[in-house]
Amino acid sequence: MAWRIFKKNNRRGNTFVEPDEIFLDSKNLENFDRQQFEGRIEKTIPKNTIFALGILFLFFVGIFGARLVYLQIGKGEVYFDRSQNNVLEKIIIFADRGIIYDRNKQELAWNKKADDLSAVPTRAYISPGFSHLLGYVSYPTKDNRGFYWQGEFQGLDGLEKQYDDILTGENGAKIIETDARGKAYSENIVNAPKQGTDVVTSIDAGIQKELFTLIKDHADNNTFSGGAGIMMDLQNGEVIASTSFPEYNSEVLSLGEDKAAIQGYLTDKRKAFLERDISGLYTPGSIVKPFFALAALAEGVIDPYKEILSTGSISIPNPYFPEQKSVFKDWRVNGWTNMMEAIAVSSDIYFYEIGGGFEGQKGLGIKKLEEYAKLFGLDEKAGIDRPDEKSGTIPSPEWKLANFDGDPWRLGDTYHTAIGQYGFQVTPLEMVRAIGAVGNGGTLLTPHLVLNDTEKEKLVREIGLSLEYFDLVHKGMRDAVTYGTAVSLNVPYVETAAKTGTAQVGISKNKVNSWIVGFFPYKNPKYAFTIMMEGGPSSGTVGASSIMRQLLDWMSVNTPSYFE
Repeated sequence: MAWRIFKKNNRRGNTFVEPDEIFLDSKNLENFDRQQFEGRIEKTIPKNTIFALGILFLFFVGIFGARLVYLQIGKGEVYFDRSQNNVLEKIIIFADRGIIYDRNKQELAWNKKADDLSAVPTRAYISPGFSHLLGYVSYPTKDNRGFYWQGEFQGLDGLEKQYDDILTGENGAKIIETDARGKAYSENIVNAPKQGTDVVTSIDAGIQKELFTLIKDHADNNTFSGGAGIMMDLQNGEVIASTSFPEYNSEVLSLGEDKAAIQGYLTDKRKAFLERDISGLYTPGSIVKPFFALAALAEGVIDPYKEILSTGSISIPNPYFPEQKSVFKDWRVNGWTNMMEAIAVSSDIYFYEIGGGFEGQKGLGIKKLEEYAKLFGLDEKAGIDRPDEKSGTIPSPEWKLANFDGDPWRLGDTYHTAIGQYGFQVTPLEMVRAIGAVGNGGTLLTPHLVLNDTEKEKLVREIGLSLEYFDLVHKGMRDAVTYGTAVSLNVPYVETAAKTGTAQVGISKNKVNSWIVGFFPYKNPKYAFTIMMEGGPSSGTVGASSIMRQLLDWMSVNTPSYFE
């Protein structure tokens, strides 16, 4: 009895409950999460485990401490000196510029990897015949302290300038630790460079190079001061070739190191920097006659089959001295000619009369001549995607008053304007655009150099003349090839329609500009062309038509698909 009382009292003082004193109700079990060890009896961590972890911790602390003592005391002076001399420098990683391709993905302008410590890639260009088209660049440039004040490539001319924002990439950067001797201890790239966007042009590199070579050789062999040539798709405005002679070397100008060569370009009397294809202004001569033939048809000035007699010249009385007459000559006696024949043989008399009138033949007059020249864009920029394009000049009474100290307009001025002389000036680009509109039946396109540039293709203007009139002018230009002034283009592999022009230039009229414009194939026109040779001798000159003939011969072998 006493034992029970003791045991009972002892339990009251002890809070521990023996397992056998617990009565469980299987229907009233707790919802323990066994995965989290709920409902299980916890066990204390053994003292040996805690002791082992402490020993391990002290071991690692000892290792790091010893290393710290070694670096701070044993090598402290060495690393202090190194830290005083080392420099962290941020270095530009120059991005590659976008590549310029021709329509067949041949490289026209590309990058050459840097071969020196500056790590600046250089620009390379196809040559010859492409310098004015592609232009050149300026490279990233350092100041006297070695810091880059210009960190980007900059396009300075041609397509390099026009599409500079597209071609320019995004530079990267890296951090380099170097000592006083320039030895690198570490290097980390912060930002990777991004290459610029490539540009695919409409240019056919083979045709362009051949055209330039022919122009250069012709100029050298026949004492022309320069020349230019353009070929354009007259259905969408894509420029197949556009070249100018003489030219500079794009790589020489980009590097800027060959001072003698650059000075030679600056002093060259032939004007090596002049982009004759888009910026050169030249007297057109007879290549304007197709436009004024269309004007005469549209204004009802003459029936296309009416014949006008060319005996070699016409004379008109001087309004102030009637006994004196002004004589206007033809380049030869052409006899009776209708409109198509006049275009074919390039009769000046015919166009004098339909331009300014003579005896019973009504003329267009200077206002209509000016109106139709403007209709074909001969006084405006063609809008090509290249910098520095110029616009032409069409003579008018207002123009003469402004440029010739109030001298009034005379009938003879109208005559000269009607055959593309006097103050008439055009660029080769304006002419290829205008003759393209003749070839395609009246759509004035915007020439462009980026392939499949649909935005440029939409920039067109309709001339609004009857297709019947265009067909008549087409026939005259085809006759020029079969028996007229452009007979050298009468080849068996493609039918071509063309118009030649020889414009007298210079104070003494002892120089000429030789032109040829036209399109092919004749029955289904696809391509327009213009070639101009500048400042050749006035006598015995082999003209621009011979260059076009040689180019057609070359194309028939190397690029016959253009004739299909």
